[in-house]
Amino acid sequence: MTGKSLLSTILLAGTMLGGLSGQSFILDRVVAVVGEFVILQSDIEGAHLQNKAQGVSLPGDEKCAILENFLGEKLLLNQAKIDSIEVSESSVEMELDNRLSYFISMIGSPEALEDYFGKTILEIKEDMRSSVRDASITRQMQSTITGEVTVTPSEIQDYYNGLSRDSIPYIDSKVELSQIVQYPPVDEAAIFEVKQTLLDLRRRILDGQKFTTLAVLYSEGPSASKGGEIGFMGKGELDPEYAKAAFSLKEGGVSTIVESSFGYHIIQLIERREERVNTRHILMKPKVKPEAIRATTRKLDSIAKLVRTDSVTFDLAARIYSEDKNTAVNGGIMVNPATNTTTFTMDELQPAEFIALRDLKVGEITEAFKSEDENGKDVYKIIRLRNRSSPHRANLKDDYMVLQEMALGMKKQEVFQQWIDEKIEETYVHVDNSFAGCQFSRKGWVK
Repeated sequence: MTGKSLLSTILLAGTMLGGLSGQSFILDRVVAVVGEFVILQSDIEGAHLQNKAQGVSLPGDEKCAILENFLGEKLLLNQAKIDSIEVSESSVEMELDNRLSYFISMIGSPEALEDYFGKTILEIKEDMRSSVRDASITRQMQSTITGEVTVTPSEIQDYYNGLSRDSIPYIDSKVELSQIVQYPPVDEAAIFEVKQTLLDLRRRILDGQKFTTLAVLYSEGPSASKGGEIGFMGKGELDPEYAKAAFSLKEGGVSTIVESSFGYHIIQLIERREERVNTRHILMKPKVKPEAIRATTRKLDSIAKLVRTDSVTFDLAARIYSEDKNTAVNGGIMVNPATNTTTFTMDELQPAEFIALRDLKVGEITEAFKSEDENGKDVYKIIRLRNRSSPHRANLKDDYMVLQEMALGMKKQEVFQQWIDEKIEETYVHVDNSFAGCQFSRKGWVK
């Protein structure tokens, strides 16, 4: 399902739920109680409509399955209240902002989202707040229950031995890589040109032109299509220099030129909420001259030639010549940020890296090629293919970490299910007679 299709189903569900809100004579009936928490008929009907809108089908009697899901959620919430487990309003606010930013990116603009619901952004957010808070609390409660669960090597062995062949995951080919990175030098004239352009844009904004319009026209950042707006973020989520400037602004204020690891910006503060700010910016990057690019690629090719002729090891060359601080200290070894391991599937690589490595043999080095760093800046690099595994069924020798995670996940699920069975026995649970005929997976719900 595409992002826009997914958003459409979410919005459709929300519209239908809103349409049902007036049917209080049906929807406000209490159908179950768990401890201090109640489940309403409206909860069941709303979830049923949302499933229908998203094409989700649950086994058996769907409304009974929905009710059992709610019973489990309320059991967690009730225990969380007993154990005084709470979530901070700032974390709820962050999650709300993230969800709204996603919805807005899918539908096109805040105005379009407001038009769709017939509500303001603040009203939409308040409608979501309770469910977001409850979801955060249930996740934290579940983490508390299973947080200290571990698996021993013998348990991993037993888990693996108990898997049928069809249950053993198929592991894609993975590569291990080392790199040497160089940034082509930018001359002062290019930096001066960017600064002059940003100063001119700032003057036009202060004279009354819309920041958003100029951001669409001139910004080189990924948020340009949204008028430069990047949503609410805390200091730790922003480049340090960007954060310093953003948090020093008054609402509506426009910064002077800010140099960050991404390039050069002017920033406007839209809104501040405690330690989070919503800003928009215009990002510009100095252009590198062709002769600087040629000099950089020649240098990298010369380094590759030295390694190929055994004049220097790739490890040492990376420590001496690479300008990527994160990998240079490790002899150029690349770490996958998604898994925090040194292995990558080919699909996890940038397109330029995929192409450069596609036909490379283990131990070989690419020619110099253009890529991007984590901040979207152009870089040139050479990569050495340290290892390439063949696609295979997981085994303990090559894929121990994968099997460890699977074994741990199964054990956590067993611990969690056992906890639920125990808590059902010691918690007040009442299910209305209208649902007494449900074939729940746990008999303890109906007492």
